[in-house]
Amino acid sequence: MKISKLNIEQYKHLENLDFDFTYQTGKRKGEPLDKICFIGQSATGKTNLLELINKEIYRINTAVVNQFNFSDELPEEILLCEIYFKYGKDKIILSDKKLNYNDKIFNLSYSGTFGNLIDSEHKKNNYFFKSNLISDNNIDLFTKNPLDIFEKYHDLSVNKLLNGMMTNRSFPVIFDDKVDSKLWIYILSEILEYRKKFNQKMSELIHKGLLANTNKLSSEFKKWQKENPNKLEEFALKFNPIIEKLNLEVDIVNTEYSIPISNKKNDEIIPIQNTSTGTKGLLLTFLPLFKLDTKDAIILMDEPERSLYPDMQMDLIEHYQNLAPDAQFIVATHSPFIAASFEPDERFILYFDEEGKVAVRRGSSPIGDDPNDMLKNDFGVNYYNKHGEDAYKKYISLKQATANEKDPKKKKELLLETVKLGDAYNF
Repeated sequence: MKISKLNIEQYKHLENLDFDFTYQTGKRKGEPLDKICFIGQSATGKTNLLELINKEIYRINTAVVNQFNFSDELPEEILLCEIYFKYGKDKIILSDKKLNYNDKIFNLSYSGTFGNLIDSEHKKNNYFFKSNLISDNNIDLFTKNPLDIFEKYHDLSVNKLLNGMMTNRSFPVIFDDKVDSKLWIYILSEILEYRKKFNQKMSELIHKGLLANTNKLSSEFKKWQKENPNKLEEFALKFNPIIEKLNLEVDIVNTEYSIPISNKKNDEIIPIQNTSTGTKGLLLTFLPLFKLDTKDAIILMDEPERSLYPDMQMDLIEHYQNLAPDAQFIVATHSPFIAASFEPDERFILYFDEEGKVAVRRGSSPIGDDPNDMLKNDFGVNYYNKHGEDAYKKYISLKQATANEKDPKKKKELLLETVKLGDAYNF
């Protein structure tokens, strides 16, 4: 499922806004965008847009119908908007008053019991990563030994978790500061299961007395590992390319933690609680996208740049797309480095017009543009502060003074001062 259009008559402080989330040119003209980026100053409503889209996906996933009736839980507030989704070959248009499913109209009704519009097995997932994701609550489970986790949750088998949490559900998965520990257990389930089997196998081989026969021990273990692949290795292939910039990597041998992180320079294991805030955030987003079903999913992300140095922001969206190539990403950001990962048609700039109301326009800077140009063209920000502006004025003044100076000695002095200031600020 992908969103293709959003027309807002009124939602909170947003009024009379039209978003066309389709390619405007090229072979895919008219098709839904693979990724969408909302940028704009604080209070323009970027997070509100993510919340609205999340609500509307929920309404579609919970829709039940019978002939011309459309039933849904009464929303907390009436959503005066119209949202378009492409659902495989199907088209869905949802408004506050009706639902259009492949040109068949279902009027809004809040009573009765009807059949599902979309049966459970065909419902698509959506995931909402909020800006407050990085929290002690979410990190806590990753600080524990895998065997201790098994002991605490011994009654929660992988199958129970699978059936109870991720099958036949019709709700979005929200990753905020208080994610249910059972969801993290499910996400870690294959890695934890491997750890448990690994310990059991090593104990079995030791009891066979194979420590004295290293060749036999190695042969037996390789045979077992071929039948029991280590899921952590697969995750490391996806996660290491982003954290190697921090001189970190996933240690696939250590068994002290479910996701052991080591320093590449000295091989020291670093407890996840001792890593940077940015590293924690990367783990809490990469791992769910690695494990969960993202085929035809919509993935909402609020401020993915949080606590990350610019060099890691630059290719972050590409890493996410590698994890979930068939998903549609919808991102809200304040970062020109994140925004530069999007084509101009994929960028939607929210701004306050002359009347103080929120308006929207598409981006203009090309993908991969210099962050300074991105700030100027799309963010509408003068990237020089007061000190930089004063330096530029002085630079212009010196150039004029140099051109007008007749005394060769003074002219040379002015020229040297101009060059020195220009080099310092790259004027």
